[in-house]
Amino acid sequence: MALRFEDLRVWQEALKLCNKIDLLTHLFPKHELYSLSPQKKGAADSEVLNIAKGSTGQSIAEYIFF
Repeated sequence: MALRFEDLRVWQEALKLCNKIDLLTHLFPKHELYSLSPQKKGAADSEVLNIAKGSTGQSIAEYIFF
């Protein structure tokens, strides 16, 4: 059985949130370009990437844990 993170609803929702945050950070003031914007984008990206990472090369029990 292939364990695919793309099929997980939590990953799909995290990806949608990541895209929304990316769009919203473009509305931030210019003085936040190098401080707040990258922090928000990085946190959102990290969530999506951690879900994907947790699904690779794992047993089913480890997959469920992640």
